[in-house]
Amino acid sequence: MLQLKNLSLRRGSKLVLDGASVTLQPGEKASLVGRNGAGKSSLFALLTGRLHADGGDVEMPPRWRLAEVAQSMPETDQGATDFVLDGDTPLVAARAAVAAAEAGGDGHAIAEAHSTLAEAGGFDAKARAQALLLGLGFPVAKLDAPVNSFSGGWRMRLQLARALMCPSDLLLLDEPTNHLDLDALVWLEAWLQRYEGTMLVISHDREFLDAITRVTLHLEDAGLTRYGGNYTTFESMRAERMTQQQAAFGRQQEKIAQLQRFIDRFKAKATKAKQAQSRVKALARMEKLAPVLTSADFEFEFREPASLPNPMLVLSDVAVGYRADDGSETVIVNDISKSVLPGQRIGVLGANGQGKSTLVKTLARMQPALGGRIQEGKGLAIGYFAQQEMDVLRPDEGPLAHMIRLAKEVSPQAREQELRDFLGRFRFTGEMVGQAVGSLSGGEKARLVLAMLVWQRPNLLLLDEPTNHLDLATREALSMALNEYEGSVMLVSHDRALLREVCDEFWLVAKGRVEPFDGDLDDYQKWLLEQSRETARAAREAASAPAGTASAPGTEPSAANRREERKAQAAARQKVEAQARPLKKEQAQIEQRLTAAQAEQARLLEGLGLPDVPPAERADQGRRLKQLEDEVEQLELRWLELGEALEQLSQA
Repeated sequence: MLQLKNLSLRRGSKLVLDGASVTLQPGEKASLVGRNGAGKSSLFALLTGRLHADGGDVEMPPRWRLAEVAQSMPETDQGATDFVLDGDTPLVAARAAVAAAEAGGDGHAIAEAHSTLAEAGGFDAKARAQALLLGLGFPVAKLDAPVNSFSGGWRMRLQLARALMCPSDLLLLDEPTNHLDLDALVWLEAWLQRYEGTMLVISHDREFLDAITRVTLHLEDAGLTRYGGNYTTFESMRAERMTQQQAAFGRQQEKIAQLQRFIDRFKAKATKAKQAQSRVKALARMEKLAPVLTSADFEFEFREPASLPNPMLVLSDVAVGYRADDGSETVIVNDISKSVLPGQRIGVLGANGQGKSTLVKTLARMQPALGGRIQEGKGLAIGYFAQQEMDVLRPDEGPLAHMIRLAKEVSPQAREQELRDFLGRFRFTGEMVGQAVGSLSGGEKARLVLAMLVWQRPNLLLLDEPTNHLDLATREALSMALNEYEGSVMLVSHDRALLREVCDEFWLVAKGRVEPFDGDLDDYQKWLLEQSRETARAAREAASAPAGTASAPGTEPSAANRREERKAQAAARQKVEAQARPLKKEQAQIEQRLTAAQAEQARLLEGLGLPDVPPAERADQGRRLKQLEDEVEQLELRWLELGEALEQLSQA
């Protein structure tokens, strides 16, 4: 198990941990949550040995293998698959041992080395590495592309794949979803749910944490508190505790009343459409968690738009894409005929590279359309949040300089003190207003862009991944501000909680088209999984089809050709058997775990019926039964998925 005992840690003059103690059992998956700057990444650095405690102890089994996502940006011309394979340190060592044994010509050593290589999974390692890359969204054509040919976000995906490739007993993930789109995020959730080791993850994506964790560690005021349950359970328990202990009762009640007013207003507008019902549920969650939401030390609101043009935008046969320096054009999405009306809240869905950001950037006037016509309503005022904040910021200027220039451009010039006060509402105080934007953190840059949006008083918000660098409290503040906003919203985000809470309808960008998506986010996730299965099925069929075995029409294959065909068919069968072997092994392991879990369930149920069981023990038994119920459900689902995969392989 992993134990922190009376741990103390300082970073400079700041006390990050003060007498913190917590225990994680083998196989537990926990989230580490807390405000930005609370010390979450410092605790990770402590666990990996990059930092040393000022007091107390960190204890974990000496044989535990630790894996984490490297935060450095790799610079190498090594192929993507080979780069990921090098993350499997036992495999790298086994391959080195084989090479050394073969160089020495020692038959006994060669046999032992090949045995070690087989135990390390050397014979299917490349397939496993490429499965990770495909799951994280890499196209087949890029599986062996040089690492330094990828952009920064894709290189961070390579680092994530490398960490997942490494066999580990403790997996540390610090914001693993920041560079993922929704389909890669869904795949990662499924992978982590099957991970058998102990896991500790930092993330600002509430739904991601709910899907993969069953323990929450809250870092606050230099202390660590363990909560049994996922992030939503933690929120509920914390809300209940805060309700019991709230200090500024009057102020909080006033905020809760304000929150209740816009909840009631949007519930009244909701129709029976599935996506609207999802939003009703999200708003109901806000209502339940009012004490947590209203206790946040950061909040803001969008000012009422000066006008609401109707329609705001009309797109007629629009094509979007890129124009190269030589004048050549690359169209990504074509034939877009859509309207954006006042009050619409549109979520833009689609896999990475399909053109979501290109569409939003074109509508934001950041690049021209390649065809068709975009008609803007009279008085249209666009507020654009770029996925790369530096697209709209100047690295050598401070927040105050940005606001002074913006005030001159979009409204009557404001006094400097007024602009300083305004920035203070977004946590820019004192010398920070003059600090060069290039030196700010990702979260600080995002808050500055939000401040600039609010100042512009837009009637149409175009938001491209606005939550990438925001902590959970700031995400909640953004969600509440958008729900009170009277204008129209078009949102690209992999934050499903934000999409559920803000959007009433969805557009799907896929296969060069933009179409309405008739369903909610749960339907979209099912659609993504089905698309993934279809892609995998097509890849398996292509891989198992014998090459060069067909005869010319009207001719009888020769004896040599028949021998080659039989050899190719045998090779194809062996390939299918090799692909099926790890699936069968995993299925057998699941059957063993299911048997053990169901036996433990039976014992606990029998124990609950016994008299004179202490209340605390009975409560522990109940919690354990819930954990087992969730585990059995996940195991059965995975068993069925494996069965389907094996059936498809047998047909192939």
